[in-house]
Amino acid sequence: MQSLPAPRLVATDLDGTALRADGTISPRTAAAFARVEEAGAMLVFVTGRPPRWMSGVAGALRHRGLAICANGALIYDLHTERIVESHLIAVDVLEQVVAQLRANVPELAFSVEYEGGFAHESQFPLGGWDSKAVGGLRVGVGTLTSQPCAKLLALHPGMDPDTLHATVHELVGHLVTATHSSGRSLIEMSAHGVTKATALAVLAERHEIKPSEVVAFGDMPNDLPMLSWAGTSYAVANAHPDVLAAVDHMTAANDDDGVARVLERLYGPSPDSKAPGYR
Repeated sequence: MQSLPAPRLVATDLDGTALRADGTISPRTAAAFARVEEAGAMLVFVTGRPPRWMSGVAGALRHRGLAICANGALIYDLHTERIVESHLIAVDVLEQVVAQLRANVPELAFSVEYEGGFAHESQFPLGGWDSKAVGGLRVGVGTLTSQPCAKLLALHPGMDPDTLHATVHELVGHLVTATHSSGRSLIEMSAHGVTKATALAVLAERHEIKPSEVVAFGDMPNDLPMLSWAGTSYAVANAHPDVLAAVDHMTAANDDDGVARVLERLYGPSPDSKAPGYR
């Protein structure tokens, strides 16, 4: 039987998918990504991360590929570590969304990702990355919503993430696109209609790549639009149940190099992949 050609574009989520639980990239996975570009295919990292969280990833990957950041709002070139395109939430929309959510779910605390940094309300508890970051501003809600942003985040102290997502969608789904990806009661909102899939589709079209020529990997609900759009979709074994139910295929967990295992079958293994202790 004649083998099918390898995909022209590889799109993968990072946290929980291609990265290990400790946030690092294994040598095996880094080598598999290198093989993708060596084969002439596009390598696109599609993530909820803001660009300010991408420097370590860019270095570990030797500045390969493009990144669709903030769930589709920002396009970031890992070769140059610069934002090359943005789709922001306008100030008037941002003000409406925060006012509507606060009126109906008063326990919510907000933070925002701008193109060049982030800010948060005093009651918004910072996660592991941001608690160590320098430059995050603690501001009032009026200042928080005073400039366009790539992503608005709303954190609830205890509501089930899926329930919270449904509530937010019902209240402001006509103004922004909401999703979640962290396992916490944290909702991420982008400009209306902006998702990982929309940004990836535009990028693919510019390079005359069809969905059928794309393979995508993910683990959380914010990956679902991308996984549905791609011609071939994979979930890692540790994925959210909704993702496992939606994809074409499942591969090994992120800590077991699930993405790399598939890419090695598609593009060939790295010369070092059989060396003792290689992982």
